[in-house]
Amino acid sequence: MAKEIDKQEVLSELLRIRLSQIIVNEIYKKGNFKIPIHLALGHEAIAVALVQVMGDADRLILSHRNIHYNLAKLDSLKAHIDEYLLKDRGLAQGQLGSMNLTDEARGIVYTSNILGNNLAVAAGFSIANSIKKQDGAVFVVTGDGGMEEGAFYESLVFEKSNALPVIIIVENNKWSLATTIEQRRCPIDLRKLTGSLDVPFECLFSNDTYEYIEHLTALRSLALTRKTPVCVEVMLTTLGWWRQKTPDHPEGRFINYHAGPSPSVQEGNGPRLADSDEDPVFVMEKYFDKNTIKELGDRILSDLQKETA
Repeated sequence: MAKEIDKQEVLSELLRIRLSQIIVNEIYKKGNFKIPIHLALGHEAIAVALVQVMGDADRLILSHRNIHYNLAKLDSLKAHIDEYLLKDRGLAQGQLGSMNLTDEARGIVYTSNILGNNLAVAAGFSIANSIKKQDGAVFVVTGDGGMEEGAFYESLVFEKSNALPVIIIVENNKWSLATTIEQRRCPIDLRKLTGSLDVPFECLFSNDTYEYIEHLTALRSLALTRKTPVCVEVMLTTLGWWRQKTPDHPEGRFINYHAGPSPSVQEGNGPRLADSDEDPVFVMEKYFDKNTIKELGDRILSDLQKETA
């Protein structure tokens, strides 16, 4: 039986992860971090849903853009920020920073800043579970750039051939570094690619956390029951972009940052960053009125500010 969703708890988690990132962004703008950090503003819905769905025996393997998943598995923003500041009281005593941050105690067993590297590791981790007859699924997160790597296809073939319950989450924000998909490569139809291997596939695009929980619950059950990898493409938008006016771009050149702070995001402006379905916080207005979201957001922000003061 699927776990009943506590909608208020899910909303709180979504807001906590969004507001935590906004606080990190403010510190980043001051130049206090000496390491690159990849914010994931706009990616919160899939992170909250995945953590809600994970079982005790499941494991999570991440890529360089991992802040939203790490925050979803962690209550302490202070410990997170201390790790980014490379302090010995950080999550990993200041040894891992951002792009390789793991937390085995909470099921995050591997994170890699090498594009596509984590996909092969997920396959290896899953077959180790199979050999040791250990239960649980392995979730691995990559992006539309990572799926261009040979390791993506090779890992899928390996997992299908060895009946491994791996759920591959492809966060597709249509950008890799400063290039769009259209600028760098031909289209890749993941449904057809995975279908050629008889790998179940689903595309999520609503930014509705509750819908994502339902879909991931069913897909996790499918992976474990059929002993098969499953591929999930999540269409999303990395929020916090801005336009930079230059002589060549008098109307403003669109800047979709890869790493670094967003100058267009301000802590005092509230958690919502876009008035459209591109923003998971905006989507929550289907279920809660604006005042409820604002009041809850204000309380969460106040608590986070006290914690990190």
